[in-house]
Amino acid sequence: MAFASKIITCLLILTIYIAAPTESHITCGTVTSTMTQCISYLTNGGPLPSSCCVAVKSLNQMAQTTPDRRQVCECLKSAGKEIKGLNIDLVAALPTTCGVSLSYPIGFNTNCDSISIAV
Repeated sequence: MAFASKIITCLLILTIYIAAPTESHITCGTVTSTMTQCISYLTNGGPLPSSCCVAVKSLNQMAQTTPDRRQVCECLKSAGKEIKGLNIDLVAALPTTCGVSLSYPIGFNTNCDSISIAV
């Protein structure tokens, strides 16, 4: 009996560690405040401020789980729709321009639910 309870306990602990988080801990407020450094560049072009790339890299570091990446995607799409004059080409190229590699495209048509991080 004691052996069976130890096995069940081990299985429960293992399940907790293996189970992927299903909820993001990043808010849209955090996403938009982080990315404000890039708005002028993404609307007007010109030289890319180093603070914008710092923001892109910071956001990439914050979003390390699938739910976090999906949340960031949804927040960026929502915020982007509110900003008049965004240059879609600059938006799409921003991660690469800042040296951040993503396995999915950036844009208003991105299906955020399809974003996942292989473990």
